[in-house]
Amino acid sequence: MPYETIVGRMKEDLEKFGDKGTGYIGKHIVGTGEDTHLTTKVFIDLLRPHVILISGKRGSGKSYSAAAILEEFCLLKEEYKKNLAFVVVDPMGIYWSMKYPNDVQLDLLRKWDLEPKGMKDLVKVFVPKKQEEEYLQAGIPVDGTIMIALREFTAEDLILSFGLKRTEEMAITLEKNFNFLFEKQQNFGFEDLVYAIKDDKEVKKEVKDALVSLLTVADQWGLISKEGIKIEELIKPGIVTIIDLSRMKSSELRTLLTALVTRRIYFSRVLARKEEERIKIEGGGATLKFPVTWLVLEEAHNFIPSDRDVASSEPIKRMAKEGREPGIGLIVITQMPAKVHQDILSQTDIVISFRLTSRDDLNALHAVYQTYMAEDLEKIINKLPRLPGAAVILDDNLEKIFTVNIRPRISWHAGGTAIVI
Repeated sequence: MPYETIVGRMKEDLEKFGDKGTGYIGKHIVGTGEDTHLTTKVFIDLLRPHVILISGKRGSGKSYSAAAILEEFCLLKEEYKKNLAFVVVDPMGIYWSMKYPNDVQLDLLRKWDLEPKGMKDLVKVFVPKKQEEEYLQAGIPVDGTIMIALREFTAEDLILSFGLKRTEEMAITLEKNFNFLFEKQQNFGFEDLVYAIKDDKEVKKEVKDALVSLLTVADQWGLISKEGIKIEELIKPGIVTIIDLSRMKSSELRTLLTALVTRRIYFSRVLARKEEERIKIEGGGATLKFPVTWLVLEEAHNFIPSDRDVASSEPIKRMAKEGREPGIGLIVITQMPAKVHQDILSQTDIVISFRLTSRDDLNALHAVYQTYMAEDLEKIINKLPRLPGAAVILDDNLEKIFTVNIRPRISWHAGGTAIVI
């Protein structure tokens, strides 16, 4: 397809695979002002994992474009889709609507030669067990609930989630007793951890009381228990798994869960990749199967902030740096790229940016802005036409920059601004 663009596809893959395993995400924008018009199609590579940053001010189209990529995954041929999976950490509660067709924009879709389509069988929504009733009462479809065993986490996860310093007495006490239970018991919960701390003769009463208070509140989160679902059970080939955290008020718990999801995806893919290489060498069948997985982080600056460490910081940084070889893609979505950790920005090979107004955010994009792009990025973004879905795409693989109009959604978009009429 010499006349069409495949963002993210390397030259050797283009020669070998052509347009196989790609997703249609929009059209090139040509001209300015009244002369603005759309030309050839733009596709995105889905054969290999990428680190993608989607940025733009509120309401510019970030989540909309991310969902367009998810739709294209759902539309892939089975021979590609069966080896892929997407996991969306959704603190906004907007991706569940992909289950339903976008009937409201029928005329617009037909102008783009598209038809409304719901992804009900390919999009699965999971919510924390304690919040399940709230979702059902609100009429939001739920395919399953999440309850995680405490031993799936580490003491360091809890220390970061509670905002403790590793060297302070509370953190030391928490880590000591957590590790004691981890080595002693197959399953344990917050209640067991509280008992262990209360029985610790070496700890001062005020430290015990403070920790017990923290753990009692954590127990009320309703997500962590003695026994729970394994993250591997949530991730299925050919499926978009939505982990909807929109009704979970605790930011600490959100980062804790995201840390576990990220870590499990990484280690599962590392083992699966070794198995894939062994089969190439020795032949035979696979005993360990885990699909190439993309992790999508909505409001990513909360999960990998630039100014502090949270429970999910280190696992996400590791995924960005080391995930491509074992087969892990990452999409970070934010209206504040300056608030996303530099380690993530430096690993990005595709940027989809809508309008930005903050100087700090524009400067942050220069972290992934290469010298081969001679024109100033701010000028390019400011030249974007006032079309819904107009964006700039930086492609480090092709070493090019494109101005693109993201295509309309074929599934329902629940992320628009609320209105009173």
